[in-house]
Amino acid sequence: MKTICLYFEIHKQVHLKRYRFFDIGRDHYYYDDYANEQTINEVADRSYIPALTTLIEMVKNSEGAFKVALSVSGVALEMLEIHSPRVIELLHELNDTGGCEFLCEPYSHGLSSLANEECFREEVSRMQEKIKVLFGKAPKVFRNSSLIYDNEIGAQVASMGFKGMLTEGAKHILGWKSPHYLYHCAGAPKLKLLLRDFKLSDDISLRFSNSEWNEYPLFADKYMDWIAEMPAEEQVINIFMELSALGMAQPLSSNILEFLKAFPNCAKNRGITFSTPSEIILKLKSVDQIDCPYPMSWTDEERDISPWLGNLLQREAFNKLYSVGERVRLCTDNRVKQDWDYLQASNNFRYMTTKNTGIEIDRGIYSSPYDAFANYMNILGDFISRVNSLFPVDMDNEELNSLLTTIKNQDEELTAMNREIAKLQEKLEKAESELDKYEETAKPVKRTTKKSISKKVALKAEKKE
Repeated sequence: MKTICLYFEIHKQVHLKRYRFFDIGRDHYYYDDYANEQTINEVADRSYIPALTTLIEMVKNSEGAFKVALSVSGVALEMLEIHSPRVIELLHELNDTGGCEFLCEPYSHGLSSLANEECFREEVSRMQEKIKVLFGKAPKVFRNSSLIYDNEIGAQVASMGFKGMLTEGAKHILGWKSPHYLYHCAGAPKLKLLLRDFKLSDDISLRFSNSEWNEYPLFADKYMDWIAEMPAEEQVINIFMELSALGMAQPLSSNILEFLKAFPNCAKNRGITFSTPSEIILKLKSVDQIDCPYPMSWTDEERDISPWLGNLLQREAFNKLYSVGERVRLCTDNRVKQDWDYLQASNNFRYMTTKNTGIEIDRGIYSSPYDAFANYMNILGDFISRVNSLFPVDMDNEELNSLLTTIKNQDEELTAMNREIAKLQEKLEKAESELDKYEETAKPVKRTTKKSISKKVALKAEKKE
């Protein structure tokens, strides 16, 4: 029996403001608050709210037969909590239906998995905790920013305790293999891999409302027929996309939500089910390993990391940012850590691409990739100066790490000693209290004893007389 794994991503970057060279050292606030509020409210009203409302209805109307998976970046959650709490409420409602699984991803939706393992682990750990606090469940399946994956990243994710990971069913990695099976990581066989069917996914997210597309108009029954006609042994159909595709990339006027609403009934009539990633990992066995020595992603035709690191501008900005990664990880300044999350977001590097994909890139306030690079580097110059001011400049990261580890160990020892002192103090106070009680009860006894002795002495004296 075939099953569909339907997954949506929610992420919105924090827009940077126009930051001049002469602002370095004077202005430590890097964001365009008006643009951030405007864009998050726009995507919430046009996409997130109607799309999530539809997903909730689908789970309820299908009596739990319809299931979906979501991942929300930590940066997006922060923005939604401030500007659009209604989306957070709907996420809770969807979670309460029992038909949704929340996945984990890097908190910043950044590229730390390609730069610094410790920073990557720290981000993932924070995101795990955020999901657990908000939705009451610890995520068991991971998806990296833009589904970036290779053997090394897979091994790191497995070592963090995840059971499965979502990634792209890229042709240059799969070769003759089909994405419609469950696979496992070459370096960590216990980590199961679900591979995106990019054609079926892009038919919805990119082509649905394109009147020049040869399959236009696309209806749910036709779409399910495509899946039903696949070979019987191909059991897992992974359809992954951004949630903003429903309402933004594909406008609501295209009836995209009506198309989605018809999924449960059309699938049921063809004997097709819906499953969450965790259910698929538990039910099915891996058929083979995926050997991916170089990073792949779900972006552009090449399905690699060139959209973010394909030119010298991007690599210079990327290397400069992560040159202070270790220092940021070790610092305790919350403002610096928040700026670090926002500056890591992959969109900042995407704006700098010079790659010609045939699709126009929305660069926001930037007129060109060079403009994006200059603005980002000005901000980065100020940020790095702030980070370096927290630690000795002439000390390298290894020495700093050693020093801070020593300080941390000493702090832990002092904390343990203070706990021991507190315990001993408590025991002393208890002993003194018991001693006081004993003395209070012992005094009358002693007085009574002296009195009785005096009486006995007097009686003896009388008898002698």
